Amino acid sequence: MTAKEWLVLSRLPGLGARRIASLKARQPEWPDGWLALLPGPARDALRLWLEHPSRSPLQAEIERALDWASRDAAHHLLTPSHPAWPALLDELPDPPPLLWAQGSLEALDVPGLAIVGTRRPTREGLGNTARFAGDLARAGLAVISGMALGVDGQAHHAALEAGGASIGVLGCGIDMVYPARHTGLYRQMLERGGLLVSEHAPGVRANSAFFPRRNRIITGLSLGVLVVEAAEKSGSLISARLAMEQNRDVFTLPGSINNPQARGCLTLLRQGAALVTSVDDILAELTHWSLPALATSPPGGAAVSQAKSAPEDPLLALLSDAPTPLDLLIDLSGQGFGHCQQRLLELELEGRVTQAPGGWVRLPG
Repeated sequence: MTAKEWLVLSRLPGLGARRIASLKARQPEWPDGWLALLPGPARDALRLWLEHPSRSPLQAEIERALDWASRDAAHHLLTPSHPAWPALLDELPDPPPLLWAQGSLEALDVPGLAIVGTRRPTREGLGNTARFAGDLARAGLAVISGMALGVDGQAHHAALEAGGASIGVLGCGIDMVYPARHTGLYRQMLERGGLLVSEHAPGVRANSAFFPRRNRIITGLSLGVLVVEAAEKSGSLISARLAMEQNRDVFTLPGSINNPQARGCLTLLRQGAALVTSVDDILAELTHWSLPALATSPPGGAAVSQAKSAPEDPLLALLSDAPTPLDLLIDLSGQGFGHCQQRLLELELEGRVTQAPGGWVRLPG
């Protein structure tokens, strides 16, 4: 199906993301198969658009959307038919029928981990967020969050500062900056190879009802979610619950019982979240469960290869027990930045290489 056809489906009356997903699973042909399955109002609206597009109220919306997508090379309409569509989203019971995206689609080429937390973190929480986001980015993972104040914004900023990829999931239209204080971060995401995505069309203002729905996309794009600091009742705990329901791993940091912003993390620990104190703890868990699950992901998804490295692996052949900087590996191998980072992560997860001061080293054996 084309982007235009997915746009039409997403605008039909009486259809939500879950209903569209259940119908899509039946693999109907376009348009007759869909017409046979759709409920009455949606079927009538689709038939009107097919037969008399100029009389359909959908037509103006479709034209505005396609105009936005064609206006800038950094504007993208991602649908399940798009080669960059994140296949992990198809595991959700209610994936968005399409995503509006702005920025670099290369951010979707590497595995991602979500970092979420309170909008009012402590100084320690901000420091921990920066450390984990930077280390994850340097390990080759994209840092995914919701562009909110506090932990979200710090995670995006630290990932970009470390030279890594970051994906921001918005609770408003793709062209809206919310909160307004993040105008600079919004610009930085677009200038430094980050990606902004939303299930809302341009011009849609932020709404409190959108944010819980946004969280399912944050966790759906990710291999797991790290909760840095969270109060007992917070959106971060919603994200953690969604991650568990989506069979993603949940990580959290230990916190003081006297810190109100850490009580949600203590609750998560009682519910079975993994306690982590370094990125190595997260990488160890990803080795434990993510690789087998993602080895069979459909093409186009963010996946970590499970295959063992062959002796002639070009990056492995360039490494020794002396640290080699990433920029030198890129020059020597002739591979791009994203490819090298992802391959080094795979080799690290396999126990073949590790990061050391000054660059990457090859491990014995």
